Amino acid sequence: MANALTRSWHRYRAVPIVYRIGLAFVLGSLVGLAVGQPATALQPLGDLFVNLLSMLIVPIVVFTLLMGARRLSPSNLGKIGGQVVGLYALTSAAAVGFGLLVANLVDPGVNLELGDAEAQTAEAPDIVEVILGIVPENPIGAMAAGDILPTIFFVIVFGIALALVEQSTDSPDIRNGVESFYDLAEAGAEAMFKVVWGVMEYGVIGVFALMAAVFGEAGVDAIVPFALLIAALAIAVVAHIAVVHLAVLVRLLAGQSPVAFLTGGRDALITALSIRSSSGTLPVTMANADDNFHIDEGVYSFSLPLGATINMDGTALYQGVAAVFAANLVGVQLTLAEQATVVLVAVLASVGAAGVPGTGLIMLTLVLTQLGLPLEVVGFVAGVDPILDRLRTMTNISGDLAVTTVVAKWNDAVDFTRGAWVGESGDPGVAAGDD
Repeated sequence: MANALTRSWHRYRAVPIVYRIGLAFVLGSLVGLAVGQPATALQPLGDLFVNLLSMLIVPIVVFTLLMGARRLSPSNLGKIGGQVVGLYALTSAAAVGFGLLVANLVDPGVNLELGDAEAQTAEAPDIVEVILGIVPENPIGAMAAGDILPTIFFVIVFGIALALVEQSTDSPDIRNGVESFYDLAEAGAEAMFKVVWGVMEYGVIGVFALMAAVFGEAGVDAIVPFALLIAALAIAVVAHIAVVHLAVLVRLLAGQSPVAFLTGGRDALITALSIRSSSGTLPVTMANADDNFHIDEGVYSFSLPLGATINMDGTALYQGVAAVFAANLVGVQLTLAEQATVVLVAVLASVGAAGVPGTGLIMLTLVLTQLGLPLEVVGFVAGVDPILDRLRTMTNISGDLAVTTVVAKWNDAVDFTRGAWVGESGDPGVAAGDD
């Protein structure tokens, strides 16, 4: 009996983790729809998965950024930073355009009534507040609170300072101390990546529970009236990823296979679709960049944490779809000038709302206010937002990885002769069966 269980366990572990999580996603959704409200009792199992991933965010950011500082000079860091931020802004603008284009073709919101939905508003911080918020008053407090931008700022400054100390000191003891610091960071990062894959093993249960709970809460009756809205966002997401991320960034600018890109990043994409959190997915995203894409830590340790905070491809895309949806609800037609305004406001808001909880809510409130559309729309879509948010988050993660790949290519910081780029499986589920 014990031998049979052992063999079954090894066969289970031999199946790549991404397939097991994908199956859990589908089965959880079906169970939630079939069982209904009682399925929400599984929510704690899903919350545990999210908490486990969240636990890893700050350690991975700190360790990998220190590793990156070991390899990058301040001038190279500035160059890479400019490329990353510029590409993030361009892809976000393109995302809003795709959202508007698809929404105009599908026309979500037609024949629906706004009803008595309660408005949900939030005030966006001004740009000065955002910039000042990047510099932490207490770095340890910022790390404890999980504030990514202040953590990135402090660790980069500290890492550069370590590099300058190593270059300028004549003391062997100090130089050895700096090297020991870097070695500790490298060992810590490798350990965290091992923990990530351990957490992903539990993710099969966590994803099943999350999907069962969300569909058990929403139910078919809540989803059907918004079918066009969900369909419009799904079509826009597929179009944006296919054209901007795969065709332009991966194929044209990086010169690589879109299939290889999707294969290497599938763990992160499915995780994002499951937990609807870019920051929560960050440990998996960084592990994919390291293990599957073989991108240098000097690039991904900067671009991916920053992208999880300010890159809003999916959220910006949703603003275009939601604007047309809101206009249709009240029976008005958006002019070309108003749609151009949506693009501008969504891109600026994605930077201005960086690192603020409820970024999607803030951006939608700003867009609707700018267009003079009712804020009650925000409350109207709240019932299906957990589904919409999953699509938005997956798009954000795809954009993070695609931009990181291009910037790594431009800076000779990626090995395209290894990993997913040449068809090797970087999935830990395969190797795990060899234990």
